Amino acid sequence: MPITDKDILFEDNHLIAVNKRAGDIVQIDETGDEPLDEQIKKYIAKKYNKPNGAFLGVVHRLDRPVSGVILFAKTSKALERMNAVFKNREVKKTYWAVVKNRPPKEADTLVHWLVKNPQKNVVSYYKTEVTGSQRAELSYRLIGQLGEYFLLEVDPLTGRSHQIRVQLSSMGCPIVGDNKYGYPRGSRKGSICLHARRLRFLHPVKKEPVDIFAKLPVDGFWERFEHM
Repeated sequence: MPITDKDILFEDNHLIAVNKRAGDIVQIDETGDEPLDEQIKKYIAKKYNKPNGAFLGVVHRLDRPVSGVILFAKTSKALERMNAVFKNREVKKTYWAVVKNRPPKEADTLVHWLVKNPQKNVVSYYKTEVTGSQRAELSYRLIGQLGEYFLLEVDPLTGRSHQIRVQLSSMGCPIVGDNKYGYPRGSRKGSICLHARRLRFLHPVKKEPVDIFAKLPVDGFWERFEHM
């Protein structure tokens, strides 16, 4: 499905942010499916009549089954500067996650050491540092309940692969649909109930605060949490 104006959350001469659909890949992989960055290049080329195509730089990534705010750079200068913003942790990311089990605390900070197996594309967690591990930290708070489902707001302080999925699962709260990390069954749509809700940073060129929100997917389940 091509990118349209309704998918765009923010755009200026330097940056573009879209509300990623669960199931979209950010960059080309072994599946051969058209990645999101190529879809956005086509959108920009068509919108601004660029027959030779458009530049687009990948600033950060979201896992394929995850939805929500994702940011790209429209110029090489913006890409270089946003890379520095993310590297220096000068960006605040907020996610929403739906889990089946009530967390042990209403709010907490989790710290683990993560090791990724690239062959299996799965991440293991440890409570203490081990060889080849990366420190992962996030804070969460319980913000709503709908029947037997619980809505958590999650603020990752680090940006590790599969971090939120692994760390929530570590406390007995696997994300709904995430059978890779402990939920009993996967989603037929290839999605999990993890959504990049908000992204805040200082614009790398204009030096103004940028605050981007992404509405929840409309899939018969997610949108019931929208106004919590």
